[in-house]
Amino acid sequence: MSISLPSTGSITIGGKTVHRLGFGAMSLTGPGVWGPPSDRDAAVKVLRRVVELGVNLIDTADSYGPYVSEEIIREALHPYPEDLLIATKAGFVRTGPGQWHAVGRPEYLRQEVEMSLRRLGQDRLDLLQLHRIDPKVPLEDQIGELKALQDEGKIAAIGLSEVSVEELEQARRIAGIVSVQNRYNLTNRFSESVLDHCTEQGIVFIPYSPIAKGALAAPGGPVEHVAKLLGATPAQVSLAWLLARSPMVAPIPGTSSIAHLEENLGASTVTLTAEQVAELS
Repeated sequence: MSISLPSTGSITIGGKTVHRLGFGAMSLTGPGVWGPPSDRDAAVKVLRRVVELGVNLIDTADSYGPYVSEEIIREALHPYPEDLLIATKAGFVRTGPGQWHAVGRPEYLRQEVEMSLRRLGQDRLDLLQLHRIDPKVPLEDQIGELKALQDEGKIAAIGLSEVSVEELEQARRIAGIVSVQNRYNLTNRFSESVLDHCTEQGIVFIPYSPIAKGALAAPGGPVEHVAKLLGATPAQVSLAWLLARSPMVAPIPGTSSIAHLEENLGASTVTLTAEQVAELS
């Protein structure tokens, strides 16, 4: 398979320039994003193939496992290639499979940053994203603590996840925000206004669940007709549409399969016409 990631364009995050088609490492855990994967060696091989294929943006979080995803990334890739950017997250805790709870107390965020540094084997996190805003803690306390950690040299860049335009702008009054990670794909446009605002402000928008957890890749899905015209797969067309949607979009499709990884990255070779983008939109 011929893959050309430079064709996707690039963006700069925290001083590192990366290709716009990244990899989401949430899938490299057990069911319900809980515990270790059934085949740890296979997860390691997927990550190594990610880097072999030229991907240099990997997204993870302390809560994936919890801790499992970060640990496998270190096992597979440390010492890291100089151009690799690892984006991790803190502020969302796990109490069981599929259970998530926002915790934004400053002392907890500091603890998790310190632990992510240890698990990943880094002196500084390339990008730390507040995984969720904790409604029980003032936002200025949550972002203020991340800003303090940035000033101490432990975080290169700060991002947010699942926020509104208003929340983004509130956070930007406290610290520089370089990225927003919200759910967004062809069938879920709830964050349309956030994406447009990020594009206007030059903030990287990282859509998670870019193929709607595989629904957009299913036979008979909403993009299948365009995929057949292009000789591509529905997953590739769905990702190509995201890349065409805005120059600030950096999708992070995730998988535990090398075959699916290579299929997803094949989106870099798919060029949609303006008419096809409009039709899909």
